[in-house]
Amino acid sequence: MEHLNEIAAVFRQASIPCAAREPLSRHTSFQIGGPAALFCEPQNKRQLARAIAVCRQAGVRYYLLGKGTNILFADEGFDGVVIHIGEVLGNIECNGLSVTAQAGAALSKVCIAAANEGLSGLEFAYGIPGCVGGAVYMNAGAYGGEIKDVLACATFLDETGAERTLQAGELQLGYRTSVFEREPWCILSATFTLREDDTGPIRERMADYARRRMEKQPLDMPSAGSTFKRPEGAYAGALIDQCGLRGYAIGGAQVSQKHCGFIVNTGNATCVDVLCLADTVCKIVTDETGFRLEKEVRVVK
Repeated sequence: MEHLNEIAAVFRQASIPCAAREPLSRHTSFQIGGPAALFCEPQNKRQLARAIAVCRQAGVRYYLLGKGTNILFADEGFDGVVIHIGEVLGNIECNGLSVTAQAGAALSKVCIAAANEGLSGLEFAYGIPGCVGGAVYMNAGAYGGEIKDVLACATFLDETGAERTLQAGELQLGYRTSVFEREPWCILSATFTLREDDTGPIRERMADYARRRMEKQPLDMPSAGSTFKRPEGAYAGALIDQCGLRGYAIGGAQVSQKHCGFIVNTGNATCVDVLCLADTVCKIVTDETGFRLEKEVRVVK
């Protein structure tokens, strides 16, 4: 804790907003999670680099948090520094067929900016609730599209604090994964290469995806999106439904009545509830169908 007090003092000296014991449930779509020992919100790229450097120099754990839409924090919270990359680090620029967005930009806003410029290719991402950093980190996808389909390059801070850029082909992008899962790097921005189309049809496709999400997904309840990755040769939601688990609950966590691929927070769910339910679902699905489910939600303890 002494280290954290010293870090907080350094942050304040550098004008980096920070707070002790900030409830992480306020910063995740699951609305679950205990307090962060220290929570900071850099206001620009320089402050972000400074915050990371200070944590590394002090040997203190830190976690880079975007919109918190695919995260499940432990009930005990996080005993280090949570660095929130918010929309203040969310600039979006369009140039020809390219769109460059900072890591904190909401993915849906990037889709809208592209549509306004008559640029197509990101429609599938409209409605994905995360930010650009998170989308690149996990190679987000929906409706047959993935970030890797349109990503040109990503700029990041490496383990030394140096700013680097790698082309998409160098980022090991796969199904819900990238090199960023395996390296201590911080995504700063991403550039997407799109194609020209009329704004009207682009917006129509975006509206169609939004309607489909609203009809099929439990958007009215706290969740972290799809809880499980798609197993090869099947769909997680269909397998869970096949096993009669629709609506099955442990504590405040429940398999969604609307879409079985989602675990939702009915109001008072804990991290323990969610993990216990997810593990139970995985065991039952494997026992009854032979398919093994893997959690897509990122658990941070």
